[in-house]
Amino acid sequence: MRAINVREFGGPEVLKAEEVPDPVAGPGQVVVGVAAADVIYLDTLLRGGWGGEFFPLTPPYVPGGGGAGRVLAVGEGVDPGRVGRHVVFRVPVSGGYAERVAADAGDTVDVPEGVASPEAAAIVHDGATALGLARLATVRPGAWVLVAAAAGGAGSLLVQLLRGAGARVVAAARGERKLALARGLGAEAVVDYSEEGWAERVRAAAGGAGVEAAFDGAGGALGEAAFTAVAEGGVFVTYGTSGGGFAGIDPAAAEERRVRVVNALESGPPTQEEVRGLLTEALDLVAEGRLRPVIGATFPLDAARDAHTSLEQRRTLGKSLLIV
Repeated sequence: MRAINVREFGGPEVLKAEEVPDPVAGPGQVVVGVAAADVIYLDTLLRGGWGGEFFPLTPPYVPGGGGAGRVLAVGEGVDPGRVGRHVVFRVPVSGGYAERVAADAGDTVDVPEGVASPEAAAIVHDGATALGLARLATVRPGAWVLVAAAAGGAGSLLVQLLRGAGARVVAAARGERKLALARGLGAEAVVDYSEEGWAERVRAAAGGAGVEAAFDGAGGALGEAAFTAVAEGGVFVTYGTSGGGFAGIDPAAAEERRVRVVNALESGPPTQEEVRGLLTEALDLVAEGRLRPVIGATFPLDAARDAHTSLEQRRTLGKSLLIV
C-alpha cells in the first residue's frame, strides 16, 4: 500500500510517499481502508521535531492521527460483523497518512447515516477537541467569549458550539477571508489579530470589561495577548501551539485578576472512553445539521507536503484533509 513516511525530522519536503507493507489486524484491532485522513497543525510541528516530551516519535514514522473509511478486516476478539462498517478511527499520533491503517477497535466509532467520510474525518480530532474545550468553561447564555484562531478546524467548530449555547462570540483570526468565515458561522464581532491593539478591541466589543471566557487556539504571543482580553474573574482556556508553543501566562497576573487558566493538554490526553463519547456526540451533531465542519482544502495522499505547507503558511480555512 501507499503511505507517507517521515525518515527524518524537517520541513514539508521530508513527507514522502512510499510503498509499505499492508497492516494486519492484531488482537482487538481492525484494519480500516482510509478514505480521508485528518491533517492538523500538530502534525506539522511533530514533523519538525517539536514536542518530544508530549509526543515521543522517532523517525521513520507515518504521520497522522486519524481519519475515516470502511473496516476491511478484524483481528482476534473483534466482531466479524464490523467488516464493512463506515467508521472514524484514531491512532496514537502516527499512522493515518496511508491507504490502510490498523487501529484498536475501541478507537473506532461508527459514522451516522448521511455523513460522508470527509466530513467525518474533519470531526475526528477537532470535533472531539471543540466539545471538550467548550466544557472546560461554563459559558452562560448571553456571555461574551473570545475564540482565537477562529477560522481553524477546532476554532470554527467552537464558534458554532458556543453560539448554540447562547454565547456572544468575538472571533479573532488573521485576514478578511478568515474573519468572513467566522462571521458566517455566527460570530457577533470579529477582530484581526495581526493588527496592533487587537486585544483591546476584543475588550471593547465585549463592553469594555473584557470577555468572560477566552479559548486560545493560537498559543505563543497571540495567546498571551488573548489572556489580557479576559475580564476579571473569567477563564482562559489555552490549547493552541501554532505560535510556536503554548501561551506562557504569568500565574501572579492570573491570580491578581482572578482569572482561571486552563491548559487543555497539561493533564494529558483524554481516555479512550472520553474520546468515544465526544466523537459520538460530535458526529451526531453533524448528522443532525447542528454542526458543520468547514473543509477548506483537500489534497491527494501523495501531496501531503502541500497540505503541510498550506497550514504552515496560514492559507487554509477550516480543515485540511488528505483524500485517499
